Amino acid sequence: MARERGTVWSSDGGRACPGCDQPVDRCVCREQASGQPSGDGVVRVAREVKGRRGKAVTVVTGLSLNAAEMDDLARDLKKACGTGGSVKDGAVEIQGEKREQVAQMLRDRGFSVKLVGG
Repeated sequence: MARERGTVWSSDGGRACPGCDQPVDRCVCREQASGQPSGDGVVRVAREVKGRRGKAVTVVTGLSLNAAEMDDLARDLKKACGTGGSVKDGAVEIQGEKREQVAQMLRDRGFSVKLVGG
């Protein structure tokens, strides 16, 4: 009998959670159900160029926001920086080297911010 849900087991991550189809060790169902933010409460702002053909991108991770709040924050950051960006895998990506500007804007909103990398 075929299952209606996604993958139950994969050699990539082992057993999958039936609720979110993520590997059990990366399940997000329990975090969402508990209402407790994951991580240490520090938002990290980093610069990445790997896999982007040498172009710098500012990446914001560690935000304990839902999808709608994350989209709103990304929109505000893009507007303030005057550049493009997106939300991918729970992180906000802003095009260009905008670490200081993004970090200051997040501090103004009450986040505890740490600049990562150089």
